[in-house]
Amino acid sequence: MRRYPPIADHGMVGDLQTAALVSSEGVVDWFCAPRFDSPSLFAALLDHERGGHFAITVDGADVTTRQLYLADTAVLITRFLTPDGVGEVVDFMPVDRPETATDRHRLVRAMRATRGRIRFSLTCRPRFDYARAGHRLTLQDGTARFTGPGIDVHLQTAGAVVLERDHEDVRAAIDLEQGQLAAAVLTVCAAGGEPPPPPTPDSVRAEFEETCAFWYGWTRRSRYRGRWQETVNRSAITLKLLTYAPTGAPVAAATTGLPEQLGGERNWDYRYTWVRDASLSLHALFGLGFAEEAHAFRRWIGDRLRERHTVTGEPLQIMYRVDGDPRLTEETLDHLEGYHGSAPIRVGNGAADQLQLDIYGEAVHALTHTDDLSHHMGYDGWRALRDVLDWLVKNWDRPDEGIWETRGGRQDFTYSRLMCWTAFDRGIRVARDLARPADLTAWTQARDTILAQVMERGWSERRKAFVQHYGSDVLDASLLLMPAVGFVTPRDPRWLSTLDAMDTELVSDSLVYRYDPAASPDGLRGGEGTFSLCSFLYVDALARAGRLDQARYAFDKMLTYANHVGLFAEEIGPTGEQLGNFPQAFTHLALITAALALDEELGRAER
Repeated sequence: MRRYPPIADHGMVGDLQTAALVSSEGVVDWFCAPRFDSPSLFAALLDHERGGHFAITVDGADVTTRQLYLADTAVLITRFLTPDGVGEVVDFMPVDRPETATDRHRLVRAMRATRGRIRFSLTCRPRFDYARAGHRLTLQDGTARFTGPGIDVHLQTAGAVVLERDHEDVRAAIDLEQGQLAAAVLTVCAAGGEPPPPPTPDSVRAEFEETCAFWYGWTRRSRYRGRWQETVNRSAITLKLLTYAPTGAPVAAATTGLPEQLGGERNWDYRYTWVRDASLSLHALFGLGFAEEAHAFRRWIGDRLRERHTVTGEPLQIMYRVDGDPRLTEETLDHLEGYHGSAPIRVGNGAADQLQLDIYGEAVHALTHTDDLSHHMGYDGWRALRDVLDWLVKNWDRPDEGIWETRGGRQDFTYSRLMCWTAFDRGIRVARDLARPADLTAWTQARDTILAQVMERGWSERRKAFVQHYGSDVLDASLLLMPAVGFVTPRDPRWLSTLDAMDTELVSDSLVYRYDPAASPDGLRGGEGTFSLCSFLYVDALARAGRLDQARYAFDKMLTYANHVGLFAEEIGPTGEQLGNFPQAFTHLALITAALALDEELGRAER
């Protein structure tokens, strides 16, 4: 068992309320329950010694491992190939009424020998509350019960598994012959909760088949039939896994604290719902035909607009917990060493109270993006939207922290103005289409004023490009969305000149940096890798601009940076390693959007 496997060396399983990461060695080294944003039970990914893990491995010098997903599912298979035999660990989390929030979650880990004989080694070492709390072990009748503060973890087995006490943890050695199956089933529930009935090989097979059937049925709903179907399906499943089904709110990533630079301080908690990320996820899911998920998020963002429950006093804040709670107090876990010593580890997110005006454009765009708006927006929903736009008329022309949540002070960010323009533009269209009461004069004046201001102050004559914020010459990859929202046409001379400037300064071998921190200090030490979201936005922009050969080359090259099961983190490092929280929803939604745009433009060129 390696001390710290590469970030990319993991697959993810989940039940649409929480998720676990499993390394290619068969180690669960990240798992929070009962929700994505709950304290961790296993966090060896952030501290090998203290964090806790649940490992089912095969020991020996001559062991080769392979990991894969069962196609079109979230069932993960880790294979162990040895001179004596071949074994598999099949990991999945049953999906049972996911729309109902529950404190009970199950992780099924089935072991089987597919050739010869194999010996699995099992160790289960939970560490409650980010390894801040102790626990008590009760081992009785083949079931281990770990009792922590307010939560119980039951480990039950089927087949030839005999658990042994190892202080307050457990271990086992499992010998299987070809065709034999065993299982270890982890159930998390509230303290004092009864364990489920003991599993049997037959019950494990039945749960496996039911879980596969759920994912097969969900994937079949996709209407995507383009050139990259397997890749797009995997990204769609990943977005689904990162969505908290009881509210429809997607989290930005399954983890906290994974570094954007090894040894650096850019280690953030991404287990929350960003209005911006989630809105863009909605567009990706709509593009694939997953209208049910898109409408669920629309309801969630509509509730936030109606409630106006924020810590900032603004109508919206940039992120919330999955249940809509705006309180995300940030603290550091100084007792954890961090991934490869990258500290501090943060839980909560202090950027939640930042002013980022672009979220209003993303929210309005999300709420108005549907084939049948009249069916999905009632009068109360319209009033909430109208009130926000009336507020924005008086507040759009303010410096803010910008899309990248920099902690270096407020600026007049061009992207924020762009998305405020989008908010007014979409609001005006909806008011006219649905004949809703609105101050169209004020909204139109604000929209037109923003456009003129960006064209004058957001444009650098020296760089011949749109720039990050007024008064600067710094380029910013967030502006790759300008043609996608309709602010400029994809082949506007100013836009093509901007694209050329980005290609020279921000693009490195088809990978795209967000911006240059040296040219635009963000208040943090260290650097970062290329930003995978931006690399896919670059493909989208190239395709829309008609640069199809360049777009396809960049897209195909970007796909080579996916991990062995098709997942992406937030960033790509200088030697191709994945960096940042994992897997990253923003990256996968941008992949889908790029594939859709590139397919469309390639199809148009072939006609």
